[in-house]
Amino acid sequence: MGSLFPPEPDGRAHKLSRMRPPAPFRPVSLFLVLLMIALPLLLVVSDRPLPVLPEPPWDAPGVVVALGDSTMSGEGAGDYAPGTDGEDDNWCHRSSHATVHQLRVPGVDRTVNLACSGARAEHVGLGDAVHNTEGSQAEQLRELAGEYRVAAIVVAVGANDDPRFSDVLGHCVRAWFEQDGGHCGETLSPSWEDRVAEMAPKVRSALADIREVMREHGYPDASYELVLQSYASPIGTRVIPGLRGLAGCPFRESDTSWMQRDAVRALSDGLAEVARQARVRFLDLSQAGLDREACSRDDGEEWFTRLTIDWDGLGDDHRAPHAIQESFHPNAEGHAEFGRCLTDFLADGARSAACVAGPDGRLTVVPDDRVIDDR
Repeated sequence: MGSLFPPEPDGRAHKLSRMRPPAPFRPVSLFLVLLMIALPLLLVVSDRPLPVLPEPPWDAPGVVVALGDSTMSGEGAGDYAPGTDGEDDNWCHRSSHATVHQLRVPGVDRTVNLACSGARAEHVGLGDAVHNTEGSQAEQLRELAGEYRVAAIVVAVGANDDPRFSDVLGHCVRAWFEQDGGHCGETLSPSWEDRVAEMAPKVRSALADIREVMREHGYPDASYELVLQSYASPIGTRVIPGLRGLAGCPFRESDTSWMQRDAVRALSDGLAEVARQARVRFLDLSQAGLDREACSRDDGEEWFTRLTIDWDGLGDDHRAPHAIQESFHPNAEGHAEFGRCLTDFLADGARSAACVAGPDGRLTVVPDDRVIDDR
């Protein structure tokens, strides 16, 4: 068959016969073209540099911060920080024995306790709410985040919101006095799960505020640990004979059983779900105090305070309303053990775990699958 392109007069083949088909257009070429078009536009539109997020100096000392209520502040452990033991009506009761001060975390030079006895979720989150003369704990965290390198934040809050656990204890004490009256467990049980459910969004909002404060200071969520901790039952069914009364634990056995086996565990389940939704770590303490509750052992071996009355304070109009405030909270020994377990949990890296007693009676970290590791 003859050539489609006959030779030219000089004998050479037509030049089109030697032309190669065009190379396929590569995506990178398209990217470069678009970049050349967009760059001048970006320079015109952007008349100022992107904002730089504030962050602590690279060599700032590491710190772990505690936020929350009495179980974190150290209520019941004594040795309260000056200014938090009723001075100027501040009753936060921040103890030098509090859990956060028991932590041993590599790279952490300081532990800071911002928790305040009686605090609710609104006092932990951002806002104008004032408690015990103090404002938002998240706002106080904002100041620390710019000065220190925050390694972890541990939060214990929710019991004083809709569950109103301190009121529950008072209700059960009254039931003991009124021996012919109804049991507090029977009275409170029907509404307990609803109260826990009403608490949940408030705690979740406080955790979101903490995240917001940290992001504003240039902390990515993965750059520090945020832990939500549940509560241990301060009383149980095992009460030494002679202490079931004003000498230590004025509660009916059926009511202590409900608080330990139902109320505290339901509260812990509710907080575990909050942690899952908020994508934070969760430490379950609902079984941490088993057989170490108030009135369950000889004095000195328990991890919780018994009924504690400030007899001197009863004669002072200013202190009298707080005369039994320390009752049924973890004592110094309890905080030391909870702090040891929390230290292990922070080092473990698990998304969710529980503190339970091992064969030697000391708390150990065990797996808990209620918060799925979906990071």
